[in-house]
Amino acid sequence: MNETRRETDVVGVLDLLKYEAVGNDFLLFVDWQKGRTFDAALAVTLCDRHRGVGADGLIRISRPHAGGSLRMDLLNADGSPAETSGNGMRCAVLCSVDEGIVPPGELLIETVAGRVPASIDAARTEDERTVRVGMGIVTLHELSSSPLEGRRAFAVDTGNPHLVLLGEGSDDVDLSSLGPELSSGVPEGRNVEIVARSKGDDELDLAVYERGVGITLACGSGSVASAAAARSIGVVGRSVIVHNPGGDLLVDLAEARSGFEATLVGPARRVARVIVDEDDLLTKASFA
Repeated sequence: MNETRRETDVVGVLDLLKYEAVGNDFLLFVDWQKGRTFDAALAVTLCDRHRGVGADGLIRISRPHAGGSLRMDLLNADGSPAETSGNGMRCAVLCSVDEGIVPPGELLIETVAGRVPASIDAARTEDERTVRVGMGIVTLHELSSSPLEGRRAFAVDTGNPHLVLLGEGSDDVDLSSLGPELSSGVPEGRNVEIVARSKGDDELDLAVYERGVGITLACGSGSVASAAAARSIGVVGRSVIVHNPGGDLLVDLAEARSGFEATLVGPARRVARVIVDEDDLLTKASFA
């Protein structure tokens, strides 16, 4: 990394980058030396869509310490930490390339859940780039009972926990009220996906409630979890297109001894650079 490049080290100023991946949006900032405050209060303040900047989560990009290309940490909009995020990682990769931290090509992202391989195409298509991330081994098991009649239920681990409810259609499910209840069904909380087979072969329709955020336009790890659950019972094959409300993601699922080795592919793009005066945030967030 070029240590002389502009970074969020100007006293009194927080230099944010906003990115989105099929509608899943994040605020990111580069803090190479981890000298900035990165806590729940800051995330809640910045991610508030009415009184803040607005996003599904806040991401810090910092110096790697385990042989990776960069370190990514993520706080959800409610300030809770997230182990991983397929779309968040793809946004972090694109942001790091745009900011000159890493060159386009193969790289490793260090996360709470471990090191993640990723790559980005050098070519730009309009205002988007295609970014792929390795999601590691996905493990799952079908539950003996389902909270929704007519749907098969799966507990899926993609580095973070998911409850996948697979059945026909999704319009009959009020996820805004059901999501919080089902998410809190385990102590650490979980993402909840309502999944149905789409019109095409190897395609799924997804609606998602994300713990710490609420209903979102897309979920990368949720797309992986849903594809893995559907493949485990023969609904789809290895390569699956998951139709999120905000756009489509491609999930590749290779056979593995304990589950599936997953790769997530899809577009990401920069939305804006946002310069925040820290004094404007002091009523809600404290800075070191």
